[in-house]
Amino acid sequence: MNFDRNSKIAFLGMGLMGSRMATRLIQAGLHVAVWNRTASACDALIDLGAHPLQLENIAEYPIILSCLADDKAVQLVYEHIEPYLQAKQVIVDFSSLSVDKTKQLADSATTKQVIWIDSPVSGGTAGAENGTLVIFAGGNAEVIQALSLVYNILSQRVTRMGETGTGQATKICNQLIVAANSTLIAEAVALASKAGVDTTLLAPALAGGFADSKPFQILAPRMATHTLEPVQWKVQTLSKDLNNAIQLAQKFDLEIPVAQRALGQLQSHQNNGFAESDLATVIHQVENKSG
Repeated sequence: MNFDRNSKIAFLGMGLMGSRMATRLIQAGLHVAVWNRTASACDALIDLGAHPLQLENIAEYPIILSCLADDKAVQLVYEHIEPYLQAKQVIVDFSSLSVDKTKQLADSATTKQVIWIDSPVSGGTAGAENGTLVIFAGGNAEVIQALSLVYNILSQRVTRMGETGTGQATKICNQLIVAANSTLIAEAVALASKAGVDTTLLAPALAGGFADSKPFQILAPRMATHTLEPVQWKVQTLSKDLNNAIQLAQKFDLEIPVAQRALGQLQSHQNNGFAESDLATVIHQVENKSG
């Protein structure tokens, strides 16, 4: 299987991540057609040189990329395009899904002789803009290698984690750490503030130490100054991913109490009207509980 710069690409899902990833592919000179449930989200990309995509014409594209919200969204879009799929097409799913849903969709695609590669990403909106994402791929090794043209534009590193579903399992573990860590960062910022610390100095002071991380360097300054726009990580997205982690652990009778506690905090925050808000808003929950 060979893909080159003339291979036509369909990209489904122009949200926070998908729109930035599609922009990089367009700016690299590739032929990219874009689709989003709310069509207006594609306007800026079409202005950059993307082509508008009708899902009924999906058979024209040997490479189909998707970056959608959750299991339900990917299932609905797949059901829409399934009647039009042709043998030897490749679906590369950048969405963060449950392992079971990924395996189910991959099995459905196989009946059409279509190859499914789960390729969830990490690195946030900045990584998507700069092409520095890291990608966890699951599926056929030769196909993953053949997709290097696309992967190299979007990421600094692609690691094949194993067979179908292992990319999603890896992303779930990644999100478990990020989501649980975010609640601890909020608690640390709130505690430092109560103790009289200039919290704007936390990120540079802890940089390079054992407590440092990319989420800390992004979230701590935003929490310290209550700079909550633009949205970089949605609360509901991390909540969904953490729930997937707990469900996967339950499948193997594995107890992960820290993740369960963090999920409770995120779900409570989400239910208080912060579902679409940035993850940094978790600082409000900690501060409000402390009075």
